[in-house]
Amino acid sequence: MKISASIYSDKKRPLQEVVEDLVQHQVDLLHVDCNDDLSVFEDIRQIRTWCNLAIDLHIITETPEKYYDLLRENPVEYVTFQYENLTQPLEIPLDITGKKGLAVITPTSIEVFNEYSSFDFILIMATIPGQSGGKFDAVNFSKIRQFRKLFPSKSIHVDGGVNGEVSFILRNMGVSSSVSGSYLFNAPSIGHALMNLTNRSIESEFQVKDFMIPLSECPVVQLSTISLASVLKAIEEGNLGFCLVIDSDHTLKGLISNADVRKGMIRNLSDLNQINPNELINSKPTVLKENDSVYSMLQLIKKCAFPIMYLPVLEKEGKATGIVTFVNLIKAEL
Repeated sequence: MKISASIYSDKKRPLQEVVEDLVQHQVDLLHVDCNDDLSVFEDIRQIRTWCNLAIDLHIITETPEKYYDLLRENPVEYVTFQYENLTQPLEIPLDITGKKGLAVITPTSIEVFNEYSSFDFILIMATIPGQSGGKFDAVNFSKIRQFRKLFPSKSIHVDGGVNGEVSFILRNMGVSSSVSGSYLFNAPSIGHALMNLTNRSIESEFQVKDFMIPLSECPVVQLSTISLASVLKAIEEGNLGFCLVIDSDHTLKGLISNADVRKGMIRNLSDLNQINPNELINSKPTVLKENDSVYSMLQLIKKCAFPIMYLPVLEKEGKATGIVTFVNLIKAEL
Protein backbone atom coordinates (compact mmCIF):
# COMPACT_ATOMS: atom_id res chain seq x y z
CA MET A 1 0.00 0.00 0.00
CA LYS A 2 1.32 3.42 -0.96
CA ILE A 3 1.54 6.21 1.60
CA SER A 4 0.32 9.59 0.35
CA ALA A 5 1.66 12.31 2.65
CA SER A 6 -0.70 15.26 3.17
CA ILE A 7 1.73 18.17 2.76
CA TYR A 8 -0.46 20.87 4.32
CA SER A 9 -0.85 18.97 7.61
CA ASP A 10 2.50 20.32 8.79
CA LYS A 11 1.65 23.85 9.94
CA LYS A 12 5.02 24.62 11.50
CA ARG A 13 7.52 24.44 8.65
CA PRO A 14 7.85 26.03 5.22
CA LEU A 15 6.43 23.91 2.42
CA GLN A 16 9.80 23.30 0.78
CA GLU A 17 11.26 21.95 4.03
CA VAL A 18 8.25 19.66 4.46
CA VAL A 19 8.50 18.31 0.91
CA GLU A 20 12.25 17.76 1.13
CA ASP A 21 11.78 15.88 4.40
CA LEU A 22 9.18 13.64 2.79
CA VAL A 23 11.44 13.01 -0.20
CA GLN A 24 14.28 12.04 2.11
CA HIS A 25 12.01 9.53 3.87
CA GLN A 26 10.86 8.09 0.54
CA VAL A 27 7.11 8.54 0.80
CA ASP A 28 5.23 7.32 -2.25
CA LEU A 29 2.98 10.28 -3.05
CA LEU A 30 2.50 13.92 -2.09
CA HIS A 31 -1.15 14.54 -1.22
CA VAL A 32 -2.28 18.07 -2.07
CA ASP A 33 -5.68 19.23 -0.75
CA CYS A 34 -7.38 21.92 -2.80
CA ASN A 35 -10.44 23.40 -1.12
CA ASP A 36 -11.54 25.43 -4.14
CA ASP A 37 -8.27 27.36 -4.08
CA LEU A 38 -6.61 27.97 -7.45
CA SER A 39 -3.41 29.12 -5.76
CA VAL A 40 -2.68 25.49 -4.91
CA PHE A 41 -1.26 25.18 -8.42
CA GLU A 42 1.43 27.70 -7.52
CA ASP A 43 2.57 25.20 -4.88
CA ILE A 44 2.40 22.37 -7.40
CA ARG A 45 4.65 24.30 -9.76
CA GLN A 46 7.11 24.84 -6.92
CA ILE A 47 7.00 21.19 -5.88
CA ARG A 48 7.94 20.18 -9.43
CA THR A 49 11.16 22.16 -9.07
CA TRP A 50 12.01 20.48 -5.76
CA CYS A 51 11.37 16.82 -6.54
CA ASN A 52 9.82 14.32 -8.93
CA LEU A 53 7.49 12.55 -6.48
CA ALA A 54 4.01 11.78 -7.81
CA ILE A 55 1.35 14.33 -6.84
CA ASP A 56 -1.99 13.17 -5.49
CA LEU A 57 -4.37 16.13 -5.92
CA HIS A 58 -7.76 16.22 -4.17
CA ILE A 59 -10.06 19.03 -5.36
CA ILE A 60 -13.19 20.12 -3.51
CA THR A 61 -15.25 22.46 -5.67
CA GLU A 62 -18.66 23.09 -7.20
CA THR A 63 -17.06 24.18 -10.49
CA PRO A 64 -14.52 21.57 -11.67
CA GLU A 65 -14.29 23.13 -15.12
CA LYS A 66 -12.29 26.09 -13.84
CA TYR A 67 -9.47 23.66 -12.96
CA TYR A 68 -9.20 21.94 -16.33
CA ASP A 69 -6.79 24.40 -17.96
CA LEU A 70 -4.63 24.40 -14.84
CA LEU A 71 -4.53 20.59 -14.93
CA ARG A 72 -3.49 20.71 -18.58
CA GLU A 73 -0.70 23.18 -17.78
CA ASN A 74 0.33 21.37 -14.58
CA PRO A 75 -0.41 17.66 -15.06
CA VAL A 76 -0.52 15.52 -11.91
CA GLU A 77 -0.31 11.77 -11.47
CA TYR A 78 -3.59 11.50 -9.52
CA VAL A 79 -6.54 13.90 -9.51
CA THR A 80 -9.65 13.40 -7.40
CA PHE A 81 -12.85 15.45 -7.23
CA GLN A 82 -15.16 15.44 -4.20
CA TYR A 83 -18.52 13.96 -5.19
CA GLU A 84 -20.74 15.76 -2.67
CA ASN A 85 -19.72 19.22 -3.88
CA LEU A 86 -20.60 18.57 -7.51
CA THR A 87 -23.69 20.36 -8.80
CA GLN A 88 -23.76 18.47 -12.09
CA PRO A 89 -22.19 15.27 -13.47
CA LEU A 90 -18.41 15.44 -13.65
CA GLU A 91 -16.93 15.09 -17.12
CA ILE A 92 -13.15 15.44 -17.09
CA PRO A 93 -11.79 16.17 -20.58
CA LEU A 94 -9.90 13.25 -22.12
CA ASP A 95 -6.76 15.31 -22.71
CA ILE A 96 -6.22 15.73 -18.96
CA THR A 97 -3.68 13.12 -17.98
CA GLY A 98 -3.19 11.20 -14.75
CA LYS A 99 -5.37 8.70 -12.95
CA LYS A 100 -8.87 9.93 -12.13
CA GLY A 101 -10.62 9.42 -8.81
CA LEU A 102 -13.93 10.19 -7.11
CA ALA A 103 -13.91 11.08 -3.39
CA VAL A 104 -16.91 10.26 -1.18
CA ILE A 105 -17.59 10.93 2.49
CA THR A 106 -18.71 8.20 4.90
CA PRO A 107 -22.51 8.71 4.55
CA THR A 108 -22.38 8.56 0.73
CA SER A 109 -23.07 5.19 -0.89
CA ILE A 110 -20.20 3.80 -2.93
CA GLU A 111 -22.79 2.96 -5.61
CA VAL A 112 -22.48 6.56 -6.87
CA PHE A 113 -19.27 5.31 -8.49
CA ASN A 114 -21.50 3.64 -11.11
CA GLU A 115 -21.72 7.04 -12.79
CA TYR A 116 -17.93 7.20 -13.02
CA SER A 117 -16.99 3.68 -14.04
CA SER A 118 -14.32 5.06 -16.40
CA PHE A 119 -12.42 6.49 -13.40
CA ASP A 120 -9.47 4.60 -11.95
CA PHE A 121 -10.16 4.73 -8.23
CA ILE A 122 -12.38 5.83 -5.37
CA LEU A 123 -11.12 7.91 -2.44
CA ILE A 124 -13.05 7.05 0.71
CA MET A 125 -13.03 9.90 3.20
CA ALA A 126 -13.03 8.19 6.60
CA THR A 127 -13.22 11.47 8.52
CA ILE A 128 -14.60 14.94 7.69
CA PRO A 129 -12.83 16.30 4.55
CA GLY A 130 -10.38 19.09 5.30
CA GLN A 131 -10.13 18.33 9.02
CA SER A 132 -6.93 16.68 10.18
CA GLY A 133 -6.53 14.54 13.27
CA GLY A 134 -9.96 12.87 13.09
CA LYS A 135 -10.65 9.27 14.09
CA PHE A 136 -11.21 6.62 11.44
CA ASP A 137 -14.88 5.62 11.25
CA ALA A 138 -15.08 1.80 11.31
CA VAL A 139 -18.14 1.90 9.04
CA ASN A 140 -15.70 2.48 6.20
CA PHE A 141 -14.28 -1.03 6.52
CA SER A 142 -17.64 -2.25 5.25
CA LYS A 143 -17.63 0.35 2.45
CA ILE A 144 -14.20 -0.82 1.32
CA ARG A 145 -15.40 -4.40 1.20
CA GLN A 146 -18.57 -3.42 -0.70
CA PHE A 147 -16.61 -1.39 -3.23
CA ARG A 148 -14.17 -4.25 -3.82
CA LYS A 149 -17.09 -6.55 -4.54
CA LEU A 150 -18.90 -4.15 -6.90
CA PHE A 151 -15.82 -2.79 -8.69
CA PRO A 152 -13.09 -5.45 -8.44
CA SER A 153 -10.89 -3.86 -11.13
CA LYS A 154 -10.78 -0.41 -9.50
CA SER A 155 -8.31 0.82 -6.88
CA ILE A 156 -9.28 2.03 -3.41
CA HIS A 157 -7.67 5.02 -1.69
CA VAL A 158 -8.47 6.06 1.89
CA ASP A 159 -8.06 9.43 3.60
CA GLY A 160 -8.65 10.28 7.25
CA GLY A 161 -7.66 8.79 10.59
CA VAL A 162 -5.00 6.52 9.12
CA ASN A 163 -2.53 5.59 11.83
CA GLY A 164 -0.41 2.49 12.27
CA GLU A 165 -3.26 0.27 13.41
CA VAL A 166 -5.67 1.36 10.68
CA SER A 167 -2.93 1.06 8.08
CA PHE A 168 -2.43 -2.62 8.90
CA ILE A 169 -6.14 -3.36 8.45
CA LEU A 170 -6.31 -1.38 5.19
CA ARG A 171 -3.35 -3.29 3.77
CA ASN A 172 -5.08 -6.53 4.70
CA MET A 173 -8.19 -5.36 2.84
CA GLY A 174 -6.27 -4.57 -0.34
CA VAL A 175 -6.37 -0.77 -0.20
CA SER A 176 -3.94 0.70 -2.76
CA SER A 177 -3.13 4.02 -1.12
CA SER A 178 -3.75 5.77 2.19
CA VAL A 179 -3.42 9.45 2.95
CA SER A 180 -1.65 10.34 6.17
CA GLY A 181 -1.43 13.84 7.58
CA SER A 182 -1.49 14.67 11.28
CA TYR A 183 -0.34 11.17 12.25
CA LEU A 184 2.69 11.53 9.99
CA PHE A 185 3.73 14.96 11.21
CA ASN A 186 2.80 14.67 14.90
CA ALA A 187 5.05 11.65 15.40
CA PRO A 188 8.57 12.07 16.85
CA SER A 189 9.76 11.98 13.24
CA ILE A 190 8.37 11.23 9.79
CA GLY A 191 10.56 8.13 9.67
CA HIS A 192 9.06 6.87 12.94
CA ALA A 193 5.52 7.37 11.64
CA LEU A 194 6.26 5.73 8.29
CA MET A 195 7.71 2.71 10.07
CA ASN A 196 4.44 2.31 11.98
CA LEU A 197 2.34 2.79 8.83
CA THR A 198 4.17 -0.02 7.04
CA ASN A 199 4.76 -2.30 10.03
CA ARG A 200 3.56 -5.87 9.58
CA SER A 201 2.87 -6.31 13.31
CA ILE A 202 0.75 -3.61 14.90
CA GLU A 203 -1.63 -3.55 17.83
CA SER A 204 -5.10 -2.22 17.08
CA GLU A 205 -7.99 -0.81 19.05
CA PHE A 206 -10.32 -2.27 16.43
CA GLN A 207 -11.75 -5.76 16.82
CA VAL A 208 -11.85 -8.52 14.22
CA LYS A 209 -15.60 -8.03 13.74
CA ASP A 210 -14.93 -4.47 12.54
CA PHE A 211 -13.17 -5.57 9.36
CA MET A 212 -13.94 -9.26 8.80
CA ILE A 213 -15.95 -10.52 5.83
CA PRO A 214 -19.40 -11.18 7.36
CA LEU A 215 -21.02 -14.60 7.11
CA SER A 216 -23.56 -13.30 4.59
CA GLU A 217 -20.69 -12.74 2.12
CA CYS A 218 -18.77 -15.96 2.90
CA PRO A 219 -18.71 -19.19 0.88
CA VAL A 220 -20.86 -21.51 3.01
CA VAL A 221 -22.45 -24.97 2.78
CA GLN A 222 -25.01 -26.43 5.17
CA LEU A 223 -23.98 -29.68 6.85
CA SER A 224 -27.50 -31.13 6.48
CA THR A 225 -27.48 -30.78 2.68
CA ILE A 226 -23.78 -31.05 1.93
CA SER A 227 -22.71 -32.67 -1.34
CA LEU A 228 -19.56 -32.65 -3.41
CA ALA A 229 -21.33 -30.45 -5.96
CA SER A 230 -22.38 -27.90 -3.33
CA VAL A 231 -18.84 -27.80 -1.90
CA LEU A 232 -17.22 -27.27 -5.30
CA LYS A 233 -19.79 -24.60 -6.23
CA ALA A 234 -19.28 -22.72 -2.94
CA ILE A 235 -15.49 -22.74 -3.29
CA GLU A 236 -15.68 -21.66 -6.94
CA GLU A 237 -18.18 -18.83 -6.39
CA GLY A 238 -16.51 -17.66 -3.19
CA ASN A 239 -13.18 -17.32 -5.00
CA LEU A 240 -11.28 -17.69 -1.73
CA GLY A 241 -10.07 -21.29 -1.97
CA PHE A 242 -12.34 -22.75 0.74
CA CYS A 243 -15.85 -22.83 2.16
CA LEU A 244 -17.24 -22.94 5.70
CA VAL A 245 -19.45 -25.79 6.83
CA ILE A 246 -22.21 -24.77 9.28
CA ASP A 247 -25.38 -26.26 10.70
CA SER A 248 -28.83 -24.68 10.71
CA ASP A 249 -28.10 -22.35 13.65
CA HIS A 250 -24.74 -21.20 12.14
CA THR A 251 -22.59 -23.28 14.47
CA LEU A 252 -19.28 -23.88 12.71
CA LYS A 253 -18.75 -27.55 11.91
CA GLY A 254 -15.49 -26.99 10.03
CA LEU A 255 -14.19 -25.91 6.66
CA ILE A 256 -13.22 -27.48 3.36
CA SER A 257 -10.32 -26.09 1.36
CA ASN A 258 -9.08 -26.72 -2.16
CA ALA A 259 -6.38 -28.88 -0.57
CA ASP A 260 -9.01 -30.97 1.27
CA VAL A 261 -10.86 -31.58 -2.01
CA ARG A 262 -7.62 -32.51 -3.76
CA LYS A 263 -6.72 -35.02 -1.04
CA GLY A 264 -10.19 -36.54 -1.30
CA MET A 265 -9.76 -36.96 -5.04
CA ILE A 266 -6.37 -38.62 -4.59
CA ARG A 267 -7.92 -41.10 -2.14
CA ASN A 268 -10.64 -41.96 -4.66
CA LEU A 269 -8.88 -41.78 -8.03
CA SER A 270 -10.37 -45.07 -9.15
CA ASP A 271 -13.92 -43.76 -8.68
CA LEU A 272 -14.42 -40.06 -7.92
CA ASN A 273 -18.12 -40.71 -7.34
CA GLN A 274 -17.12 -42.39 -4.08
CA ILE A 275 -15.91 -39.12 -2.55
CA ASN A 276 -17.79 -38.50 0.70
CA PRO A 277 -17.96 -34.70 1.28
CA ASN A 278 -18.26 -35.24 5.05
CA GLU A 279 -14.80 -36.82 5.02
CA LEU A 280 -13.36 -33.64 3.45
CA ILE A 281 -14.28 -31.44 6.42
CA ASN A 282 -11.51 -30.08 8.62
CA SER A 283 -13.52 -30.14 11.84
CA LYS A 284 -10.91 -28.40 13.98
CA PRO A 285 -9.67 -25.37 12.03
CA THR A 286 -7.79 -22.54 13.69
CA VAL A 287 -10.37 -19.84 14.48
CA LEU A 288 -10.68 -16.28 15.74
CA LYS A 289 -13.22 -14.76 18.12
CA GLU A 290 -15.03 -11.71 16.78
CA ASN A 291 -13.89 -9.61 19.76
CA ASP A 292 -10.21 -10.46 19.25
CA SER A 293 -7.89 -7.51 18.62
CA VAL A 294 -5.46 -7.31 15.72
CA TYR A 295 -2.66 -7.94 18.17
CA SER A 296 -4.18 -11.18 19.48
CA MET A 297 -4.89 -12.25 15.89
CA LEU A 298 -1.23 -11.81 14.97
CA GLN A 299 -0.10 -13.66 18.08
CA LEU A 300 -2.33 -16.58 17.10
CA ILE A 301 -0.90 -16.66 13.59
CA LYS A 302 2.68 -16.60 14.88
CA LYS A 303 1.98 -19.66 17.03
CA CYS A 304 0.81 -21.71 14.06
CA ALA A 305 3.33 -24.12 12.55
CA PHE A 306 1.80 -23.75 9.07
CA PRO A 307 0.97 -20.79 6.78
CA ILE A 308 -2.40 -19.14 7.50
CA MET A 309 -4.38 -17.84 4.50
CA TYR A 310 -7.78 -17.45 6.17
CA LEU A 311 -9.41 -17.78 9.59
CA PRO A 312 -13.07 -18.39 10.45
CA VAL A 313 -14.50 -15.95 13.01
CA LEU A 314 -16.83 -17.11 15.78
CA GLU A 315 -19.11 -15.66 18.43
CA LYS A 316 -18.58 -16.78 22.02
CA GLU A 317 -21.16 -19.54 21.51
CA GLY A 318 -19.23 -21.02 18.59
CA LYS A 319 -21.50 -19.68 15.88
CA ALA A 320 -19.77 -18.55 12.69
CA THR A 321 -20.00 -14.82 12.04
CA GLY A 322 -17.43 -14.32 9.26
CA ILE A 323 -13.88 -14.84 8.05
CA VAL A 324 -10.60 -12.94 7.85
CA THR A 325 -8.36 -13.61 4.84
CA PHE A 326 -4.75 -12.59 4.29
CA VAL A 327 -4.46 -12.79 0.51
CA ASN A 328 -4.42 -9.01 0.01
CA LEU A 329 -1.89 -8.49 2.80
CA ILE A 330 0.47 -11.01 1.22
CA LYS A 331 0.09 -9.34 -2.19
CA ALA A 332 0.81 -5.93 -0.64
CA GLU A 333 4.08 -7.18 0.82
CA LEU A 334 5.41 -8.46 -2.52
